[in-house]
Amino acid sequence: MTAAAVSETVQTAQDRLKLAKDASRAIARLTSDDKARALEAVAQALEASSAAIIDANERDIARGRAGGIAEALVDRLRLDAKRVVDLAAAVREVAALPDPVGRVVGGHRMPNGVRLEQVRVPFGVVGAIYEARPNVTVDIAALALRSGNASVLRGGSAAKESNTVLVRIMRDALESVGITGEAIQSVDDFGRDGARALMHARGLVDVLVPRGSASLIETVVTESTVPVIETGAGIVHIVLDESAPVDWACEIVVNAKVQRPSVCNAVETVLVLRQAAPLLVPAVASALQSEGVAIHGDDVVAGLVSNIIPATEEDWATEYLGLEVAMRVVDTLDDALEHIRMYSTKHTESIVTNDARNQERFLAEVDSAVVMANASTRFTDGAEFGFGAEVGISTQKLHARGPMGLAELTSTKWLARGAGQTRA
Repeated sequence: MTAAAVSETVQTAQDRLKLAKDASRAIARLTSDDKARALEAVAQALEASSAAIIDANERDIARGRAGGIAEALVDRLRLDAKRVVDLAAAVREVAALPDPVGRVVGGHRMPNGVRLEQVRVPFGVVGAIYEARPNVTVDIAALALRSGNASVLRGGSAAKESNTVLVRIMRDALESVGITGEAIQSVDDFGRDGARALMHARGLVDVLVPRGSASLIETVVTESTVPVIETGAGIVHIVLDESAPVDWACEIVVNAKVQRPSVCNAVETVLVLRQAAPLLVPAVASALQSEGVAIHGDDVVAGLVSNIIPATEEDWATEYLGLEVAMRVVDTLDDALEHIRMYSTKHTESIVTNDARNQERFLAEVDSAVVMANASTRFTDGAEFGFGAEVGISTQKLHARGPMGLAELTSTKWLARGAGQTRA
């Protein structure tokens, strides 16, 4: 019986969670080669099923547009032929990464001769709750498998058609190489009840990762009895100081806003130091406006550039996820740092500068998961960091912080090897 057929006999979300828990024991026993072979089968299946994936995705997009969802969400939702190819490539990149399971991360010999080793082990079952991002369905399932875990996915109603097809393809691909497809589960067909079951599955789900809006993340963090790795909304800042080269400032800010405005590492607020404002504000604003970006600016920005939307207090705390940006002139670097402390979601911040002291101070003092100098915030990404894909970008401080790859889906345990020793 195929994995899909087994699922049809499952009556409750709790049944799916139990199947994932049972499957996690089998996945934990797989060798590194077994897992790589399974992921290659998944990649091939995605490529072979491209037309079916795109067809399902088009139905999701049509339904979403009929319901009036924002174009930023449509962009996140879309899977075209290129993105399906990219999904398969990402799976292969994950397969090629070093297997973290069994890696020795520490150890020593006790005075009595007992030898200790601390080794990486899978969590067991990784849950994920996310919105309108069918690529996440594949990314998390692949990363979970490579790190020896089963996965339970709740991808939301906006991408239900896409996710249903993707999960079926991946489960059947695992079965085709003799690995249980029950290692990849979805609770989408149970709606909000499925999400609640996942959040309350302590003992069946070992860790839960939310990805999406601030309200979704807050709900998961507040309601879950399962341990949560908190990802965060991206109120991302770029600071331009007096020494910032004009070309760097324009190119970095435009790339960070325009290249893909609907994602969490896109810049949302640009802070310009006052001495740099007469030169940099017009240049950067013109570059943004030429790309169709609407600028919400303070009084100083409005006095230097035309067609500025007056900024309100709300703008400094807004994740636009579209072709809009807030721009503010501040007196000093101290003021820029204070603004970031007040409004940042601790995702990513960058400074454009030729002043080594300002650069190192910014890198040292900003308390975000990723802090950059003279680079676009769009680089905060698991694939760009060399992790293949990513589970999410953690904005918390315990266990994982920043883009999460394979190592962040493992825990550790201690192995003790003795020769009859007893404690006095």
